[in-house]
Amino acid sequence: MPQIDFQEVMDMLSKTDKRRTYPLWQEDDCLAFIARGREYRSEFHLNPSFEMQYSLKGDLHLHWRDAENKVHISHVPEGSCLYQPPLVPHSPRFGPEAFQLVIERKRRPGEVDRFHWFCPSCDHFLHEETFVVADYGADPVSRAYDRFWSNMDARTCKQCGTVMPDK
Repeated sequence: MPQIDFQEVMDMLSKTDKRRTYPLWQEDDCLAFIARGREYRSEFHLNPSFEMQYSLKGDLHLHWRDAENKVHISHVPEGSCLYQPPLVPHSPRFGPEAFQLVIERKRRPGEVDRFHWFCPSCDHFLHEETFVVADYGADPVSRAYDRFWSNMDARTCKQCGTVMPDK
């Protein structure tokens, strides 16, 4: 049975700007990882699994969209946790010195994760990135971000012309 020293993982993640997540385990029915600061996030993730997010250090501001696409923000203070059902568009945002423990179900064969970006001016849908998460250690969030930020057409609103500012 794995025994994890959270402080050791947080210290390791604090010493690098390149890596923001550290997978703790990846089993058939459960994966867990620690994430450091998501202050740069602007997209909404649609995850086919549930998620449980525990604020190890610092506060989480979970931006999420309801069935009518209205944005809400749930505040999760340090020491608290939040359960999120599958397929709720969400955008976890927390400072660079904050850490979250995230537990979710490992993806089943054929399940697709989606990232949606919206115009910062008029909230019009901008772009979707999709992918299959086979290994969370490959940091799929960063891969989706790299594709989005390198695509000026995807970052430009077709409704009002605003260009999503670079992260």
